[in-house]
Amino acid sequence: MSLINVSNLTFAYDGTYDNVFENVSFQIDSAWRLGLVARNGRGKTTLLNLLCEKYEYSGNISSSVQYEYFPYFIEDKSIDTIDILKHIYKDFELWELIRELSYLEVCDDVLYRPFNTLSNGEQTKVLLALLFLKENSFLLIDEPTNHLDIGARETVSNYLKTKKGFILVSHDRNFLDNCVDHILAINKARIEVQKGNFSSWKTNKELADNYELARNEKLKKDISRLKEASQRTAAWSDKVEKTKYATKNSGLRPDRGYIGHKAAKMMKQSKSIEARMHDAIDDKTKLLKNIETTDELKISQLAYHSKNLVSLNKVNIFYDSNCVCENISFEINATDRIALCGKNGSGKSSILKLICGEQIKYSGEVRKGSNIKISYVSQDTSFLQGKLSDFAKQRQIDQSLFYAILNKLDFTKIQFEKDMKSFSEGQKKKALIAMSLCEKAHLHIWDEPLNFIDVFCRIQIEQLLLTYRPTILFVEHDRCFIADIADKIINIDLK
Repeated sequence: MSLINVSNLTFAYDGTYDNVFENVSFQIDSAWRLGLVARNGRGKTTLLNLLCEKYEYSGNISSSVQYEYFPYFIEDKSIDTIDILKHIYKDFELWELIRELSYLEVCDDVLYRPFNTLSNGEQTKVLLALLFLKENSFLLIDEPTNHLDIGARETVSNYLKTKKGFILVSHDRNFLDNCVDHILAINKARIEVQKGNFSSWKTNKELADNYELARNEKLKKDISRLKEASQRTAAWSDKVEKTKYATKNSGLRPDRGYIGHKAAKMMKQSKSIEARMHDAIDDKTKLLKNIETTDELKISQLAYHSKNLVSLNKVNIFYDSNCVCENISFEINATDRIALCGKNGSGKSSILKLICGEQIKYSGEVRKGSNIKISYVSQDTSFLQGKLSDFAKQRQIDQSLFYAILNKLDFTKIQFEKDMKSFSEGQKKKALIAMSLCEKAHLHIWDEPLNFIDVFCRIQIEQLLLTYRPTILFVEHDRCFIADIADKIINIDLK
């Protein structure tokens, strides 16, 4: 057990003038299980890389532990898994690795298969098992849940709950609640460390934000009242001061000393009120710096002439001669919010692509309404490149509306000028969702839309779907999102 101290950390990427971090200080214990939360583009992965000393920075990071970063980079995924693991860490004991794999519900025969034949879940679990064999290391685990199905997420979360000494980046609320004991939050103006899980941190943050908002409103009223009082008292002082040189009706001169004393006393009172006003202004400037604001999103879906939009009857999907899913039957009717659930590899994405009109080998019956317009968000973001303005033109969507939605999804002016290739994965996903919200469609189909997207935007998207009730078919592994949004759940089992 040891402490990790970060003091006065300041960092900016080469060629940029905006600091990612500025004079940041915090302290954590290397035995904690920390969940790292922040909005997309706020610097989560950058912070992990700074701990690993991958970048030069000003300030100080001190600790007596070694850092280990996950996920590992695999150059050649065609070789056997066991050889990849030996290349990463040659000193592990095979029996220990098999023990960890059993905890993660993975058969050890995967070790002797090419790595690229493993499912996404198996790949993640195997590499995590190896990660926790490295002794005396503080582990930096960057978004391990993306592309994991619900069952795999639960297994990995339960596994991490038995461990200690790591920072975990994840936007899955249930996942974090189950396995972390502290939250490291990158806020707008500072980094804070708090004991507890995500839900307790969120509750505390909401209480703190509400207190600041209420205090801000009170100070605004106080400042207005004090300003009026200061001006009124100063005006009275000037008026009294002028009477020093007046002449009474009796012809006697007024007592200038008394009047001067009275005017000075009133001016002093005015200055005192003004000082209180400036103190209130100073207090007000310290507020609201860390409040995360999310503007309401809107969607305007086209009305369809018929209640039924799509129906599948006893559909089987094939890759080559292999049937990946069979006997799939369901309907999509107007205002349905349908979650398509199942394990990785069960054919969920293939069903979405089939409905969207892609060339998928299948049998059975797929019926779509005539002239139906579908807006599709894919899992894949690798094709995104170039300027956002060019992307809007290619997709024939309104650029002003597109930019307005991205702004509500926490995009800054700088990002509008960047090449999309340089976006974080979360920012790329937001670009696809913003595109979909701009498209005129009768049906929205989203394939794992929340991958890499921060918690604040997840809640924002949930509110959108609950408010406007668009017809949507989606695949997602975030339990909270499914529970809040879906009014129908279609379960697809592996064949």
